[in-house]
Amino acid sequence: MLLTTNTLIHVPPLLLVAVIKAIAPLRPVRRACDWLLMAIAASWISTNTTMIRRFTSTRFVFDIDARLRPDGHYLVMANHQTWVDIPMLQAALNRRVPLLRFFLKSQLFWVPLLGLAWWALDFPFMKRYSRQQLEKRPELAGRDIAATRRACAKFMHIPVSVMNFVEGTRFTRAKHEQQASPFTHLLKPKAGGVAFVLDAMGRALHSILDVTIVYPDGPPTMVDLFANRVREVRVNIREREIPAELLGGDYQNDPAFRERVQSWLNGLWVEKDQRIAQLRTR
Repeated sequence: MLLTTNTLIHVPPLLLVAVIKAIAPLRPVRRACDWLLMAIAASWISTNTTMIRRFTSTRFVFDIDARLRPDGHYLVMANHQTWVDIPMLQAALNRRVPLLRFFLKSQLFWVPLLGLAWWALDFPFMKRYSRQQLEKRPELAGRDIAATRRACAKFMHIPVSVMNFVEGTRFTRAKHEQQASPFTHLLKPKAGGVAFVLDAMGRALHSILDVTIVYPDGPPTMVDLFANRVREVRVNIREREIPAELLGGDYQNDPAFRERVQSWLNGLWVEKDQRIAQLRTR
């Protein structure tokens, strides 16, 4: 009830500022609206985090090896196990870096209140197509790439943290076995999204934040979090430089560049797999 009330308090002013931004003719007014939108979103996240800390006994262990800047431009990459990952990422990074922007499924626009809030905050909505749809209409294959470029073009001129769950879906043992993943605690990483963000934003990004999330008692549900059944959450954050050889390439049409990105990402995933094992046993 408190989380719902917090949302009802924050979303109306968020939408009002978004409308003012949309119709304002002057750039200084639009920039002021951007600042207000970020402040409202940060307040909503901060209040949610405070309530989780106050009404549960969940222990947060944040290990941050990074120089974080609230005015920076980051690509944030994390493993993904549960929807609880999102409030944990927000708890660890809110107001330390710019607001996390997620690439969302287009269907999520219709979530009551939150869909409009995500739209107001310029979260990019992506429409996924099945293999059968792409076979019938090959031209659909480029629409996600175009949407990524449009979103990143907006982010070039404002502080931003572009969030990417590199595995593309939540980890389960069934998916792990189906993929025949070479990693113990991770699914295979998907390099396409990372490559497109690096290509679209290029040198505007300051660095990569490599986030590893571990639940010692196993991945919980949101109900487990609200019901005080999550004993501890461990979040490790490391800042990484963006390799120069990954900038300015053509992931779609250059096989050598595509292999270079995939090799680099697989190397990060080997390290992350080992880090998860360490965090689970610590």
